[in-house]
Amino acid sequence: MSITANWEAAQQAAQKFAGGWGADQPGGAVIGFDAGGIRFAEVGGVESLATRVPFSADTVVRYASVTKHAFCAMVLSHPEAISLDDRLGQHLPELQEPMASVPVGRALDMSGGLPDTRECLSLLGLSVYTETKAGPLMEFLSRQTRLNYEAGTEVSYSNTGYRLVETALERKGLFFRDFIRKAGMEAGAILDAPDVWNDAVDGLVPGYWHDGTKWQLSAAGLHISASGSMTGSATSLANWLRLLLSDKIPFSGVLDRLAAPRALKDGRESGYGLGLRRTLLGGRQSTGHGGSHPGYKSYFLVDQDSRSGFVIVSNREDTNGNKIAQEAMAALLGLALPVPSPALTDGLYVSETGPFWAEVKGSTVTWLDADDTAYEDDGEYVSSFSASSPMRLKMDGSAIVGEIGHPARRLLPAVDTGVPASLSGRWFSDEGAFFEIAGDTVVMGVGPVRHRMSLTALGGGRFLFTLKDGPWTKRVCLHLLSENRLELVLSRARMIEYSRAG
Repeated sequence: MSITANWEAAQQAAQKFAGGWGADQPGGAVIGFDAGGIRFAEVGGVESLATRVPFSADTVVRYASVTKHAFCAMVLSHPEAISLDDRLGQHLPELQEPMASVPVGRALDMSGGLPDTRECLSLLGLSVYTETKAGPLMEFLSRQTRLNYEAGTEVSYSNTGYRLVETALERKGLFFRDFIRKAGMEAGAILDAPDVWNDAVDGLVPGYWHDGTKWQLSAAGLHISASGSMTGSATSLANWLRLLLSDKIPFSGVLDRLAAPRALKDGRESGYGLGLRRTLLGGRQSTGHGGSHPGYKSYFLVDQDSRSGFVIVSNREDTNGNKIAQEAMAALLGLALPVPSPALTDGLYVSETGPFWAEVKGSTVTWLDADDTAYEDDGEYVSSFSASSPMRLKMDGSAIVGEIGHPARRLLPAVDTGVPASLSGRWFSDEGAFFEIAGDTVVMGVGPVRHRMSLTALGGGRFLFTLKDGPWTKRVCLHLLSENRLELVLSRARMIEYSRAG
C-alpha cells in the first residue's frame, strides 16, 4: 500500500522540538530528506555558549554511536581482510577465551556478550574524564576471561566489539578515518573520525551538559574507537544516508546488508543488525540508530521504501533524538506512535539468583541501570519496542515475567534485608583497583575524589549504590559471589570482580 508523504506535518513535528532550544542554550538541527534532497532543516540554540553563534544545519558535532553502521560498511567492503564468521582470536591472538571465540559478526550485532570497555573502567573507579589510550586498553581487554553472557544468547548493547574489530583492521593497514573521509566525499559530505577527544577537527563545536544549575562544557578521556568516532554536520549525515539509500556504486545494497536481521544461537531473529536497529511504527519498519557522547546526542531514522528519513544532531546532553525521529516519521507517513504503559507495578525487582535487577516507575523500566519506556503491547504485555534493548514483560501476581534481551526472565519484588556487617572490609581487583565497605556505605576513590555511596539491599547478596561521574549517574549492583568474592555489575559490564583483602 502506497503512503503519501506529508512533509509539512513532519516539519511541524521537528519544529516543535527545535523551537525549544533557546537562543541562550546549546542547540541542534533536525533535517528531513528524501531521494530528491533535503526537504527541510529546523534549527535552534547556539553552537557555542562562548560565541553565541546560532546552531545551523552545517554545524559540526560528534555523531557518537551513529558511527557504527558506517564502520560496518567498511568491514563489509573488505571481505579479503575479515569475515563476519571469523573468530576475534584469528585476528587478535592475544585475546583469551571466551572472548577469543566470539565471531566478528556477533561482536558487531550486540549479541557477543563483550563487556563494554567504558563501563568496565567505571567499575574500576576511573572517571569519564580519565585519559586512556588504544594500546593499554587492548592490553586490558586481553586480560579479561569473562563475557557478560554466552555469545549468541542475548542482545545487550556494548561498544567493545567495534574497538576490537577496528584494531584487527588497523593491523592490516586499513583505517576507518581514511575510509569515512573518502566515503564522505563521494556523498557530498564532510566526515571525519578522530582517535581521541582532544584531536583537532575542522569546525567541531563544544558539547554541553546541564548540572541542574548551569550548562557545563563536556569532555571525555576514553580513546574513541570506531564505535563512536565520527564527526560531521546534520547536512553531511543526511547526504551520507541519501547515498546509502541510493543504488550508486560502490554502496548499492550496503544498507540492506547492514539492516538485515541477525539470528541468535537458537535461531530467533534480532532486530539489531550491523550498526543499525529496526524500529516499528504502526506496523511499518524503519531503520536507524542513535549516538551519545558527553555533551552530544544524535539520531537518524530512514524509511527504505520511500527513501526518506530524518537526522537529529545536537551539542546538548538532554536531546531525545529517538523521540524526535519517531514523531517526525509518524507525522510524515501518518503512522501511530506507541503508547506508554504503566501496566507494570512500581517497585524494585530481582531475579531469583544472579545480579539481575529492575525498577519500575510508571512507564519507565530500568534494567541493570539502563532505562527504557514500556509501551502497550498485545494483551497484558508491555514492550520496549527497542532492538538494542528488547523487552516484553507482564505482571504474574507480584512477579514480572517475560523476556529482556531475548532470554526469559522472572523477577520478584526485592526485599531489603539490610547490609550485613560481614560485608565490611577492603575489596581489591586484579587490575589494582580497590574500594572499602564500611557499614552500609561504599567508599571508592582517593583524596578529593573519594566518594561515599550508600548501599541498598535487594536480598540474595545483591546491593545497589549510585555512582556519579560528571554528566553520568550510574546505579551499580554489588553481587556477592562468595564470602570473599564479589562482582560489580552495570548493564554493559557484568564481569568486574573484586576479592576481600587477605
